[in-house]
Formats: sequence, C-alpha cells, structure tokens
Amino acid sequence: MRIVVQRVTRASVSIGGEMVSSIGRGLMVLIGVEAGDTEQDAVNAADKMVGLRIFEDEAGKLNRSVQDVGGEILAVSQFTLLGDARHGKRPSFIAAARPEDADPLYERCVARVRESGVVCKTGVFRTDMQVELVNDGPVTILYDTGRLF
Repeated sequence: MRIVVQRVTRASVSIGGEMVSSIGRGLMVLIGVEAGDTEQDAVNAADKMVGLRIFEDEAGKLNRSVQDVGGEILAVSQFTLLGDARHGKRPSFIAAARPEDADPLYERCVARVRESGVVCKTGVFRTDMQVELVNDGPVTILYDTGRLF
C-alpha cells in the first residue's frame, strides 16, 4: 500500500461540482492499494498516518501527530499512485490492485484510522473526484508498506 500524506490547513473532495467531504487542519492522504496488499498493510498504513509526527510542538519541532493536535484526515483512494512511468511515456497501472480487492483494503485502512479516535472523512471510491487542499508548510511524506522508499 502506498500513501501520500500532506499536512493541510484544509482539504475537500467534490464530485460534479458538489462538495462531498471536507476537513480543516489535519492530513490529506492519498491511498494506493497494490496487488497483493493484505489487511496488515492497511492497518500499517493507517497506523503510520495517525502516528506520523509532522505537526509542530511549542518549540517549532515536528514532534506531534494528527492525533496529538486533534486534527482530521481526509482519505482518498488513488490507484494512480501505483503508476509505473519508468518506461515510455504512458504509465502502467498493472501494479494497482483490482477494484474488488482494493476497496475492502481501503475501507479497512479508513476504519483503522477511525478506531484510533481520529475523524476520517473520505472521497468516493471509483469516482472522478476533484480534490482541493492547502498544503501547510508544505509538508508531504511518502510511505510504502512494502518499504520501497
């Protein structure tokens, strides 16, 4: 599972011009489910986003998590995170899990975040979404449960 975590002052998802989810201070997280990912990958990704210390403490150090600061998470499924553009000009998405496999793992990841007590809002799986955000810092972290980076 691959995630892109962005610290935001606000973020939202709209579909067809209608806003379906929005958050204030917190994390905008794009989630890509890879073929072969397991429930443990979903749990690990959720635990990482909840515990990642990328908010400043009183000394200005990145030492607090979204949970510590009472922030929210907006989680959006994005299979294109698994795109491989190393060869040619058109990315290959063969590494991405099929939708029937990806959706339950995406939902498990969201459920795990919610179990931690952090408010987690979502986009709509397999829908063309417009995502808006204000990246705070900017702070952007990449994480892959397969430890590719």
